[in-house]
Amino acid sequence: MKVCIYGAGAIGGWIGVHLARMGHEVSVVARGATLAALQKNGLQCIQTQTQFETNETHLKAQVKASANPADLGPQDLVIVSVKAPAMADVAKGIAPLLAAHTMVLTAMNGVPWWFFEGFGESLQGTRLNTIDPEGLIGKAIPAHHVVGCVVHSSCSLDAPGVVRHHFGHGLIVGEPATQNGSVSERVQQLVSALQAAGFNASASAQIQKDVWYKLWGNMTVNPISAFTGATTDLILQDDLVRDFVSKIMLEAKAIGEKIGIPIAQTPEDRHAVTRKLGAFKTSMLQDVEAGKSVELDALVSVVCELGQLTQVSTPYTDALLGLSRLHAQVHGLYPAE
Repeated sequence: MKVCIYGAGAIGGWIGVHLARMGHEVSVVARGATLAALQKNGLQCIQTQTQFETNETHLKAQVKASANPADLGPQDLVIVSVKAPAMADVAKGIAPLLAAHTMVLTAMNGVPWWFFEGFGESLQGTRLNTIDPEGLIGKAIPAHHVVGCVVHSSCSLDAPGVVRHHFGHGLIVGEPATQNGSVSERVQQLVSALQAAGFNASASAQIQKDVWYKLWGNMTVNPISAFTGATTDLILQDDLVRDFVSKIMLEAKAIGEKIGIPIAQTPEDRHAVTRKLGAFKTSMLQDVEAGKSVELDALVSVVCELGQLTQVSTPYTDALLGLSRLHAQVHGLYPAE
């Protein structure tokens, strides 16, 4: 395939280097220091076999890189792996990469702009103002191009163009709108290609459910880690903080039931899963430490909006949003109102 990575951050770089090493023609849209590093040294990934091993494998792949998508031309697959605040810029530049058959794989955190495409009970077709306030993203990337992707992996950047893979190889892939719970042929082919490249890839007949389930776990620990500086183990060790997290999760669980995503687990069930991951820095904490904008809207603001749309009260989520937003604004990482 011709594959373009739009946003060579940690996740995009991790996926890109493995696809390139399998013989796919991989290119990258990048700017500044990342563009210079890719043009000089290619795309690199440092990985260990497990979370706890110290032995490292250094992978490298040559890729074509440009700041101008028009230089790269139409693709079979575009992997969008930017932080949510950067999606408006992606929407402005992505057109030269799209042909009629192009798949746009959104490997991103949080609730995407296409969430209610063919889904959501009475909210089906609703545009989320916190994600795509003017509808520009949806217009630039029509729904028939979109394939959703939920990433279960921890990666970080050692340097521009150099990814460190910590643990997890999971990629769940699916169409936003499916017919009778089926999996399309193009998704099946994409999953096969990802599996061949070494990912633990699987197809979902309803990707929104997978998006919501992941959000249910990280919409709390991500922002709390961002304004406290705490790793996930410390967040869950504190009884008061863990109780606050659980109350937020119960609000999100109630919203999920209203839109067709019932969650059978309790918050404590999910805390047990998170504890098994040990002490790690969330992606949002990494962004704060790097002085990068935080994606509060896709993880927290949108849940408050969904609460309003479904008439579910969200006082604890509102408190989390207020604290997170204020911290980010003070540090110049979120727009001041």
